[in-house]
Amino acid sequence: MILVDDGLATGATMLAGIAALRRQDPARIVVGVPVCPPETLVEIERAADEVVVLFAPAWFRGVGQFYEDFAQLSDDTVRDLLARAAERK
Repeated sequence: MILVDDGLATGATMLAGIAALRRQDPARIVVGVPVCPPETLVEIERAADEVVVLFAPAWFRGVGQFYEDFAQLSDDTVRDLLARAAERK
C-alpha cells in the first residue's frame, strides 16, 4: 500500500492512516511525501515500512512554505474530485 501526502508537518494524520492500514494487514506500507521536518520523518520511518521524502530541512516551518500556491480546497471540491475519480474505475 502506498500513502502519499503533499507534505507533513506533525505527521499525525499520516500516522493515523498508517495505523488504519496496518489493521488491514498489507504486505508493506510505503509513504511518499515531498517535504517534512526531520523529527516527523523519524516518526514516520518508525511506523511505515519505507518512506520516500525529497526534502527534510531543519528550518521547516510549514508545508505551505514549499509551494507557490498552497490554497486550501473546499470540502465540496474534494467530494467532486473523489466522485470523478470513482467514476473512472
